[in-house]
Amino acid sequence: MNHGFIYRFLVRWVICSLGLWIAAGVLNHWVDYDSSLKVLLVAGLILAIVNAIIRPIVVLLSLPAILFTLGLFMVVINGLMVFLVSKVYDPLEITSFWAAILAGMIIGLVNYLVTAILEIRER
Repeated sequence: MNHGFIYRFLVRWVICSLGLWIAAGVLNHWVDYDSSLKVLLVAGLILAIVNAIIRPIVVLLSLPAILFTLGLFMVVINGLMVFLVSKVYDPLEITSFWAAILAGMIIGLVNYLVTAILEIRER
């Protein structure tokens, strides 16, 4: 088994969990996880799996919309993935699709920042 793949997936899992935690802190009226670390970790794991399996298929199917909007439709796709996780995993509560889009934007920003920091440290 490829250890690089496992390492990258574990990093993505931690980043997704951290992003959900920050999104819940910023959007505290719209995103709720019952202040439970277990809920954050499980939701982060589900989000990492959804992003690894379902998201590429959705991106491929919505490629015309992504190209037409010059990539802005990716914000909607990220929100859709977060909303899907909230529907699959009940302890993570997101009140609306718009809250999921905002949470997806925050998670994406956290993902970008952490990835940039890790790439700088690897050099």
